[in-house]
Amino acid sequence: MKEFKRTLITAALPYANGPLHIGHLAGCYIPADVYARYLRAQKKDVKFVGGSDEHGVPITIRALKEGVSPQDIVDKYHTLIKESFEKMGISFDIYSRTSNKIHHETSQDFFKTLYDKGLFEEKETAQFFDEKANIFLADRYITGECPVCHNPSAYGDQCENCGSSLSPEQLINPRSTLSDAIPIKRKTKHWYFPLQNYEPWLKQWILEEHTEWKNNVYGQCKSWLDNGLQSRAMTRDSNWGVKVPLPDTEGKVLYVWFDAPIGYISATKELTEDWADYWCKDDTRLIHFIGKDNIVFHCIIFPAMLKAYGSFVVPDNVPANEFLNIEGDKVSTSRNWAVWVHEFVKDFEGCEDVLRYVLCQCARNKR
Repeated sequence: MKEFKRTLITAALPYANGPLHIGHLAGCYIPADVYARYLRAQKKDVKFVGGSDEHGVPITIRALKEGVSPQDIVDKYHTLIKESFEKMGISFDIYSRTSNKIHHETSQDFFKTLYDKGLFEEKETAQFFDEKANIFLADRYITGECPVCHNPSAYGDQCENCGSSLSPEQLINPRSTLSDAIPIKRKTKHWYFPLQNYEPWLKQWILEEHTEWKNNVYGQCKSWLDNGLQSRAMTRDSNWGVKVPLPDTEGKVLYVWFDAPIGYISATKELTEDWADYWCKDDTRLIHFIGKDNIVFHCIIFPAMLKAYGSFVVPDNVPANEFLNIEGDKVSTSRNWAVWVHEFVKDFEGCEDVLRYVLCQCARNKR
């Protein structure tokens, strides 16, 4: 077994579009915190990083609903989420945010490096467009019937009911969440990352070298790889996010799942001048704690990005927990179905450790 000198633990970046709920805690933050505390107790070299994901489409949707700017939304919820973590004893070494300058610079440098290597495919394709709102629709601006479980309210990138990763073209009877209009197709230019070029490496790395990964993680990765990978757009039409660092790209930003995981890197840069020790040395163990809906991004897309860049370590393990349910229905911020952490710590002050224990047991039983 390989010996590691240091460990870098990440926990999925929560969208700053609403408060933290107990499903977030059970899914990745308490397990990550317990493991970080365990390593610290052994006097191991460990860093535990996190932060708010502030460029996701759910943020702009929330801003539209509340009649404020996206910046107002992320400022409000980043503060609330950070305070909730602190009160629940989640011992991040740093809790950053993707609106920070260092993150924009790091993400743009990452994109430009891959671009300069000639790794992107530039394509003009037909994308969904809302004629009423006069805007190209990001995946989360589109809802419809899931082709897998037939949930009538699936998003254009994912079904929250069954966890399937989707594309808008797969939805049955798609509609715009902005105006409820039936979207049309209109041509636009974007930069695609050819995941299929990394398929042989991913198959060896995951299917042969990491058979010890949890069944839900390994199984989902195997399914994706068995079905064959395709190029995926790494830019979007929007005015909110990390701007594409190329000429004549006004109104285009980096795809949130391109820039969000880079938030782990920028947060580590913010934390320590020795950040490269935790990202670029082979004797570092990188572990991503996530929920099961983020498996493909952390196990296939982000590792392929790191491999393409060329100097980063890839994760040694990606423990992902199942969803927490309340009365048989998945906890969800967007559907306002949750027990909110900031309300719990206010109403049940002093019971934080009790909640941590109960949620640890939930996570343990859903392994």
